[in-house]
Amino acid sequence: MADIDNKDQAEMDPADMEDVEDVEEEETGEDENSKARQLTVQMMQNPQILAALQERLDGLNGSPSGYMESLPKVVKRRVNALKNLQAKCAHIEAKFYEEVHELERKYAALYQPLFDKRSEIVTAAYEPTDEECEWKTDEEEELTDEMKEKAKLEEEKKDEEKENPKGIPEFWLTVFKNVDLLSDMLQEHDEPVLKHLQDIKVKFSDPGQPMSFTLEFHFEPNEFFTNTVLIKTYKMRSEPDESDPFSFDGPEIMSCTGCTIDWTKGKNITLKTIKKKQKHKGRGTVRTVTKTVPNDSFFNFFTPPEVPESGELDEDSEAILAADFEIGHFIRERIVPRAVLYFTGEAIEDDDDDYDEEGEEADDEEGEEEADEENDPDYDPKKDATPPAECRQQ
Repeated sequence: MADIDNKDQAEMDPADMEDVEDVEEEETGEDENSKARQLTVQMMQNPQILAALQERLDGLNGSPSGYMESLPKVVKRRVNALKNLQAKCAHIEAKFYEEVHELERKYAALYQPLFDKRSEIVTAAYEPTDEECEWKTDEEEELTDEMKEKAKLEEEKKDEEKENPKGIPEFWLTVFKNVDLLSDMLQEHDEPVLKHLQDIKVKFSDPGQPMSFTLEFHFEPNEFFTNTVLIKTYKMRSEPDESDPFSFDGPEIMSCTGCTIDWTKGKNITLKTIKKKQKHKGRGTVRTVTKTVPNDSFFNFFTPPEVPESGELDEDSEAILAADFEIGHFIRERIVPRAVLYFTGEAIEDDDDDYDEEGEEADDEEGEEEADEENDPDYDPKKDATPPAECRQQ
């Protein structure tokens, strides 16, 4: 059979042979293009590859492409005019944020009576009425009147067995422990102190003053320090940098200052005492030296690194301040306005739902990929089959 094929091939016209070769090359090219397209699709469905590609694109963001250099001088001149317009837009945007700050100050005054009443309930200064305590949950709506009455009796029985607490014990400590950003700062020795935290308030700078806000942590009298209020002030700037006006993206925190905590003797949890043994080089005698060193604590939040006039910081200080700014902003924007939802965990569930939605999207993409493979006539499931762990070659 092989001889016949060779004979037929030898008898074919050379021009025909060229045609055959061309067709084969075209078919081979089509196969390679098809494989390339399939490989591209597979790569674009791989989240790790997409993440790496996005990181690469982010790194290229703002890099000169060479296109601007190729433009005629007269066009470059007009582009410069557009940049001047953009710089003016940045200054208008800065004014916009200044007015937003004024609105925040205005509405903070409207929120404050509600926050004050919240504080009175938490600290047992005010007992809410039955009407104020009514809150229907989805579960309660599904219960019959008989079941509701039974549940009410059981709750009353439990309340009788327990000691009657005042207000809402450990309200703010529970909020802190429920939020990852804050719980990461907490140490075990911080908790007894934070049990005395009664309220957190946000105060905005007065009209006409530089933009800033202050966090006030109100404590009941306690054995740890004599302060009744610990404060942290964040100074902000809402104006474009003249050297780089296009980087403006709203107000930014420029610096922050804390306060001095008047610790009771022997109760300063931001310091710890350690003992070290030292050996004398000549005599060989050993002595024990006691040293006081910094200790990890949430209350270090009130002693942030100072920003020098030059504005230059070492890497550690920059990292601490960046985290500090994020925490201060989060307490102001989320914790204080929605404290009860962080206490119950509902606000945290909302945050988790956001991540779940992303996960569901990823699952959908994987499902689509599997469906594409099943519809592919060339797909062979045996090739993708992964052997059990005990069967894999080592």
